[in-house]
This record gives sequence, C-alpha cells and structure tokens, in this order.
Amino acid sequence: MTQTAWAHLPNSKHIDWVIASLKVHPKKWAAAWNAARNVAWYAASDAAWGAARDAARDAAYDAAFDAADDAAFDAADDAACDAACDAILALIAYDDCAYMIESEIGELKIIAAFGDQRAILLLPACIVYNELTKTSIAV
Repeated sequence: MTQTAWAHLPNSKHIDWVIASLKVHPKKWAAAWNAARNVAWYAASDAAWGAARDAARDAAYDAAFDAADDAAFDAADDAACDAACDAILALIAYDDCAYMIESEIGELKIIAAFGDQRAILLLPACIVYNELTKTSIAV
C-alpha cells in the first residue's frame, strides 16, 4: 500500500474518509455543501489557509485536494468538491478538529454559529457522516 502525502498528519484517517466518501456519495457532499454554506465560510476558509501555510502541510493539502478533485470530477459536481476540500483543509490546518465530523449536526451548527472556523468548514462533512452512519450506508 502506498503512503499518501498526508499520512504523517494526525487527521490522516479522516482525510482518507472524506475522499472515500466523496467518491461513493458525491450527491450527499453537494447537498451538505449547499445546506451548510454561509457568509462565515469566507473568514473560516481564509483562517484555515493561514494555519496550513508551512510547506509540509501545503504539499499534503495539494495531494489531498487533487484526490478529492478527481473524485468530484468523476461525479461532475463542484459543490461536492468544495465541501470535501473545505473538510480536508480544516483537517490539515487544525490537528484538534477530527471529532467534529462525528458530532451531532445541531451541536456543530451551534459551534459554527459562534464563529468556530473548524466547525464552519467541517459542517458539511458532519452532515454527510451523520447521514451515512444513521442510515448504515457504507463508504
């Protein structure tokens, strides 16, 4: 098995989940992106990019983004790719946020409403995760 460019990161298994679930369920990712996007997203995205600037993280993001972009391209869905790439960006920029994917959607919406950038970027991933686990759909 080939090591990914992000295998050394603390949230690598969650990045792998984002990419795998995007490949299988791009429509869920697109719907989650449309449901969760708001004005606060711009500030959250800018802040996460600032936190992910060092070269090792940039390389990991580039590789993970390419994988997500390939998966979304197969589904021809920009919204799905945007949602997955935001989740990947948050998982790379913030080592302490992976638990948010598995949170309750309502709880994460509250945290996001208070301006937590991690929660804002991971809300679509949380929506997808909850839909897949609540309905017992495998990735």
